[in-house]
Amino acid sequence: MKLKICKYAVDDLLSMPLSKKIKTCWSSLSDHSPANGIQLMSTPRTEPPRILVIDDDTRLCELIQEYFSGQEYSIQTAFDGPSGLARALDGNFDLILLDVMLPGMDGFGVLGQLRRRLNVPVIMLTARGAMQDRVQGLNAGADDYLAKPFGPEELAARINAVLRRSRLVASETPELLFLADLRLSPATKRAWVKDQPMEVTCTECDILDLLVRANGRVVTRDEFCSMLYQRNATPFERSLEVHISRLRKKTARAGIVIRSIRGIGYMMGKDDEL
Repeated sequence: MKLKICKYAVDDLLSMPLSKKIKTCWSSLSDHSPANGIQLMSTPRTEPPRILVIDDDTRLCELIQEYFSGQEYSIQTAFDGPSGLARALDGNFDLILLDVMLPGMDGFGVLGQLRRRLNVPVIMLTARGAMQDRVQGLNAGADDYLAKPFGPEELAARINAVLRRSRLVASETPELLFLADLRLSPATKRAWVKDQPMEVTCTECDILDLLVRANGRVVTRDEFCSMLYQRNATPFERSLEVHISRLRKKTARAGIVIRSIRGIGYMMGKDDEL
């Protein structure tokens, strides 16, 4: 018995010219079109998880890249705090491996900036026995920690576990922040006033996020500039004032007020409380 492919026997196909093989198979597939009751389904394509390693140990970064090169992970690297933070904010990564001891800006500083703007999972890499570093990292928003030195199998297991958890969280409803008639979704960079969509830029959403979470506390100019520009405020910095001015106009119907605290920063609250 001959195996049939595209209504023709294998031997028949092998003896055909290439152009006729293609025409024959395409004609046969047409017989199984949706009109004939058979659906042709394409295999979905998924992108490999994108992981950023921020560590000044270049050899360790190379080893991680080598180990994961055959495991369908896309690994990128950065070797100091400022460049790692910039890559993380621009790179749309699925997970970040973040060392504590980094030149330019330590891992806790990088993590603090990331948590103000991104929900990307972070695994901290710490020195063996540095319990204080582990506790500080977890309290600052790290998803897990791994003490050096570590084996590649353990690293892979931690990465897979954190990615599984993050996918479950991503499938749930995004976090929403409320203040008076303002509703804010930091993860999706969307805002509403009295259930009506309010146009905001990513930067404006980040500013609102910081102000709402401050819960009536004064947010200093240095805090804003550290979050937005990864540096302290300068005496001639005016971009923040421009953003605040726009937000005041956009949130005028929300029952909130953004108050300037001269020489310090800004605070936000309900207009009948400030």
